[in-house]
Amino acid sequence: MTQSPIPPPPAEEPGKVLDGAAAVTEAAGEVHTARTLEDTQGPTENEILRVENLSVEFPTDDGVVRAVRNVSYSLREREVLSIVGESGSGKSVSSMALLGLLPRSARVSGKVLYRGQDLLAMRQKELRSVRGRKISMIFQDPMTALNPVHSVGDQLAEAVLAHELVPPKHALERAREMLDLVGIPQAAQRLRSYPHEFSGGMRQRVMIAMAIINNPDVIIADEPTTALDVTVQAQILEKLLEVKDAVNSAILLITHDLGVVAGLAHRVLVMYAGRPVEVGTTDDVFYRTRMPYTAGLLGSIPSMTSAYGERLRPIQGTPPSLINMPTGCPFSPRCPLADDTCRSSEPPLAPTDGAEGPDTAGPDAGGVPVAAHLASCHHWERLAETDDPTAFFRNGGITP
Repeated sequence: MTQSPIPPPPAEEPGKVLDGAAAVTEAAGEVHTARTLEDTQGPTENEILRVENLSVEFPTDDGVVRAVRNVSYSLREREVLSIVGESGSGKSVSSMALLGLLPRSARVSGKVLYRGQDLLAMRQKELRSVRGRKISMIFQDPMTALNPVHSVGDQLAEAVLAHELVPPKHALERAREMLDLVGIPQAAQRLRSYPHEFSGGMRQRVMIAMAIINNPDVIIADEPTTALDVTVQAQILEKLLEVKDAVNSAILLITHDLGVVAGLAHRVLVMYAGRPVEVGTTDDVFYRTRMPYTAGLLGSIPSMTSAYGERLRPIQGTPPSLINMPTGCPFSPRCPLADDTCRSSEPPLAPTDGAEGPDTAGPDAGGVPVAAHLASCHHWERLAETDDPTAFFRNGGITP
């Protein structure tokens, strides 16, 4: 019996340039087949959260760790803002600083304004009335976030009773409604189950139910799909979009997966070495990249449209030490476009040629439009001159 020969790889079109941003967006569209961002209600003009010059430092025996440096952004009602970056870029620390969840050794400065009230200036008692009720959080690992010795129903009911004077029976009924909303079957029976009796995807749904049980204005989702397989990940992301409309919340999504961002976020904030390096609408950041670090992230993603046998293009090197930061741009040791200017001075986060919207971020932000495309790079014009900025990482900085 003869075996049929292995079919040759599909022929590539001559001269075709593979666009990493297009491949990621296309893949995200294929995953989110049930519900997409366009199917949901768009953001309003009302700003509910503003972060101004947020900085976080941790004193250690080796020196001061500057985990977050001058992070600023705003969030409107029903808006999805995604914070993207490698591990250690300051994404989770910046979000935990909003809710006062950092250790006492942390030195936090700046302003976090929730409907005009500075959360960083609040006393712990005042902050507890906001945390979990007005601003809630979905943590990375639901198995460690949930208490293993209490049933899921008791933990969900406790989230209600901590903020409202209602009978426990009413709190349990509210918990059942939330489990129904996030798609857990037989919700009334599962209230008596313990966390270990749920699968990973179901535990993450429980965490979403706990986050939305008090109808918060802002949901902080910290890597909500990290430990889940692709199928369950798509279900969780679609459920987040449904929940956003159901409770009329804004979402602050923290992730390192650009595929998640492409299908879920209105705006993107890219962080590197503790500070924002590119901010803009999702289309601006993906299709009009103005920061080499963002281009490197897009180019390092595997794609089914890549040429046969083509190797992945990771960003060479590692993120810098947050104790001994390099002089100039922190990304310069890994950047194919770096020159003496980059190594001597750190570029500010400034507007580029990206699209600008009519809404301004207010006088404290210098009147910069909310939808402005900002980048921290001395050479963003070089990226603007090419159709595929990821090619710089293939060509060693030579203009493609």
